[in-house]
Amino acid sequence: MIYLESMTKHVSKFLVAVLLVLAALVLLLVSPLYGAATAQSFWEKTVPETQAQIELSYAPLVKDVSPAVVNVYTKKTVQRRASIQEMMFGNRFGGPRTQSSLGSGVIMGDDGIIVTNNHVIDGADEIVIVLADRREYPAELILADERTDLAVLRADVEGAELPILEYADTRDVEVGDLVLAVGNPFGVGQTVTTGIISATARTDVGVSDYAFFLQTDAAVNPGNSGGALVNTRGELVGINTAIFSRSGGSNGIGFAIPSEMVRRVVDAAVNEGTIVRPWLGLKGQSVTFDIAKAQGLDRPLGVIVSEVYEDGPADKAGLRRGDLVLTIDDREVFDERGLKFLAATKSPGEDVALKVLRGGNEQTILTRLAPPPGASEAERVLLDGRHPFAGVEVVELSPRLAEEIGYADSFASGILVTRMSRRAYRMRIVQPRDIITQIDGRPIETIEDLNEALDRDPGQWDIEIERNGRKISGSVTI
Repeated sequence: MIYLESMTKHVSKFLVAVLLVLAALVLLLVSPLYGAATAQSFWEKTVPETQAQIELSYAPLVKDVSPAVVNVYTKKTVQRRASIQEMMFGNRFGGPRTQSSLGSGVIMGDDGIIVTNNHVIDGADEIVIVLADRREYPAELILADERTDLAVLRADVEGAELPILEYADTRDVEVGDLVLAVGNPFGVGQTVTTGIISATARTDVGVSDYAFFLQTDAAVNPGNSGGALVNTRGELVGINTAIFSRSGGSNGIGFAIPSEMVRRVVDAAVNEGTIVRPWLGLKGQSVTFDIAKAQGLDRPLGVIVSEVYEDGPADKAGLRRGDLVLTIDDREVFDERGLKFLAATKSPGEDVALKVLRGGNEQTILTRLAPPPGASEAERVLLDGRHPFAGVEVVELSPRLAEEIGYADSFASGILVTRMSRRAYRMRIVQPRDIITQIDGRPIETIEDLNEALDRDPGQWDIEIERNGRKISGSVTI
């Protein structure tokens, strides 16, 4: 027993010595590689060694960016409600009053071109922009785009030199990127907050028709609207537009319009004076997990083409019902809103590459975008006479008009009800945004069709209308 114990001790000492030698050899072999890897590792955590590293700050970036972010002040005249005393003396309205509001904007051109949110200047009679150095200039509206909630102003800067921001390429923006939000929250003055990109391609926010927002946790509050969201290179990533909040304050969920859409709207304002959005001419539906599995995909991705407009861009390119659009210009899409947004960042006449899954095989289809068909400013007609639609204002519906007014069905045709007088309202037959589709069994597609059907005056009309995608029919006697 003693012998065995003594032998075990000697063997143990020998093994330990051997292991130590082997470990030393391995360390000598790998240490050069380890040192090289350490030198090449950019994200290696180290203790700050210099004063500059200890005093790391965004201050230089803010100094470059903040002069290009302005305060936007607006005034508009609204009708004041009458007091009880005024109503007693017959004044039912109380007279006009001036209402002021504020927001933010970003200088995108050294000739005084400024972009902000449409809701910041909506209905304004007077617009004034105030620079970070307190200079003030009057501004005029040159383009208001309610569909994207963007507006472009031109300030009369009297030849003064202005700082501007460059556009970032939002195709390169990733979740986790550092960003700064610059604006005028609550009117306290220019304020800078910092955070990261929390999400990209948010399409279910419901703020605008072309929803494809960047989400950030940088503090954004009322008054930040129209201000800049910038990256660490001082480039404009987006225009701060909305927050998700139950209290009205920042909860760390803010949304910005990507700079690629901002660039499109600003270019349209400066060069054409109006914006014509390109059109794919297709309808689509999102892919569920079950559909994705049936298509051989490992996750829900893409938009299934449910309808193609005859002679539209998609039809001419050869897209068919049932095709699954996976990407547009190599950018993944997950719903029709995202597909629509990415197409709208282009100009009519440009080509886009659609990656399509058809019959289990992927193919790329080059599609040339075009404006939606129809008149840009359709003529509105106020109907009169002895018939059920007397006092109703209507317009011929086309894909282009549907896009302009944000009508849900861009393929809809027929006569759209836009407004009704009091006399028409008493009849309670139609409502604004109804589509008159048939009268006495005859399809109604033009104003001429409508007039012909109403001029016959049989005393009773069988009417069919479409309301929110639902058909409603009935007989009306005059």
